[in-house]
Amino acid sequence: MSLIKVLGIDLGKSTFHLVGHDHSGREQLRRKFNRKQLLQFLVKHEPVTIAMESCGGSHWLARKLVSFGHQVKLIPPQYVKPYVKTNKNDFIDADAIAEAATRPSMRFVSIKTEEAQVIAVIQRIRASYIKERTACMSRIGAILLEFGMSFPRGHSQMKQLFQWLAEHKASISPMLMLELVEHHEYYTHLNTLIQKQDKKLTELVSKDERAQLLKTIPGVGDLTASRCLSDISNAQDFKNGRHMASWLGLVPHQHSTGGKSTLLGISKRGNKSLRTLFIHGARALMSRPELASKCFGEWLVNLRARKPYNVAVVALANKLARISWSVMVTKQPFKITV
Repeated sequence: MSLIKVLGIDLGKSTFHLVGHDHSGREQLRRKFNRKQLLQFLVKHEPVTIAMESCGGSHWLARKLVSFGHQVKLIPPQYVKPYVKTNKNDFIDADAIAEAATRPSMRFVSIKTEEAQVIAVIQRIRASYIKERTACMSRIGAILLEFGMSFPRGHSQMKQLFQWLAEHKASISPMLMLELVEHHEYYTHLNTLIQKQDKKLTELVSKDERAQLLKTIPGVGDLTASRCLSDISNAQDFKNGRHMASWLGLVPHQHSTGGKSTLLGISKRGNKSLRTLFIHGARALMSRPELASKCFGEWLVNLRARKPYNVAVVALANKLARISWSVMVTKQPFKITV
């Protein structure tokens, strides 16, 4: 029987530092591997608990190690930091990971499937296209401003760029017009790429039962449902809907002392992208008062009357997140009960 109870691995791009603890928490192993050596070592090692930080490449490696028969625990990096002793280096980090994994109150991250990671890749590429499209639009506006033309903001205006130039009888040299035409073609191409990414996400959502259940919630569409698929591996990682809303940063930030509770604005911790989508969904729902009142009744009406608009939007986003948790756990569609 091996003396090793848990192996902590500090992940790198090409080097991996491994520290093993026995059942009493004492260090019994300290090794450095490249990727190939690490896999060769662990495939021969008897089944053991392996802990890593949840970061780039960790989910792929976790799936690989599970196939070897090991039990894998992924820890959020912020929960490992308190266990780092003295100065920081890779072996100290691996030691902290191994120690953190043995704490009874530690929280772990479920391992993502390959499909969930692919959805995340599609979303990441889509976001990069949107960022570049905004930059492209801003560049065109800045170029025109250099030549005394204040072009209106917005994608609807950008699509009619040359019509706007003709209506304002802009005097533009052939060389400048060539640059504008090429850059506008690039802007149009980015629009096409974004539409392709949207189509991919729509197809993936249409084939997933859990995503279709999420779409029964008012304010949750293809983007939010697909983001839930990619970012929430297992909804049962959260004890209840409030814990998931807290993970999204949609609950008040607390600063309490001396028995006096002080609640501030939302914490904005955790998953920024999913939090943003829930807030956008809540804002879209608030723009349709009849539907919002039908779904959430007097609670939303009274909230809107008492609180500023944006506060009510965030409160509704919090409720949408809690409902999403319930739908994913119970695997039942959302039903209007008011």
